[in-house]
Amino acid sequence: MNNKSVKKYPTIGCCGIDCGLCPRYYTKGSSRCPGCCGPDFFNKHPTCGIITCCVKKKNLEVCGQCDDFPCEKFEPWFGNEAYDSFVTHIKCESNLNFIKEHGIEKIIEQQSKRIQLLEEMLNYFDDGRSKSFYCIASALLSIKDLRESIKSAEKKIEILGIKKDDIKNKAKTLREFIQEAADKVNIDLKLRRPI
Repeated sequence: MNNKSVKKYPTIGCCGIDCGLCPRYYTKGSSRCPGCCGPDFFNKHPTCGIITCCVKKKNLEVCGQCDDFPCEKFEPWFGNEAYDSFVTHIKCESNLNFIKEHGIEKIIEQQSKRIQLLEEMLNYFDDGRSKSFYCIASALLSIKDLRESIKSAEKKIEILGIKKDDIKNKAKTLREFIQEAADKVNIDLKLRRPI
């Protein structure tokens, strides 16, 4: 068992997916994903051609650092015909282009803010059914919209007198504000889409 990370930043996948905002990253127990090339990653995940090329052959963190990016490996994911049933793949191209232009530390800085907001949602508003919704929202909505949704929910919870331990109604309130923010910018927050 390898308890050491292969990459410095396992919260961002080689492919650009936000591993640190994924529901599996926040799963408790043995099925928890440690992030891209995180501790024990290779014992839990089958081989990945992108990781083989990026990390093992070129010794990079992410494909956005590669001189050959974007390469043919990304043709199914990028462009007008691109499709993947896992919604957060939507951000891969923009994440990798951002890294190519601004560097990995800058995206990790932004991702850290998203992770902090997500963890706040999970700690104070998770009714046991909202984790995936919060993770998707954290990956796809702007940091500003996430913050405003949390603040609006907290304000409404206080006005309505919802008790601290009434997680069901707290979650419902936050979900309404997040969904409203997503609707304003035409973002679909379903975890998976039919192929």
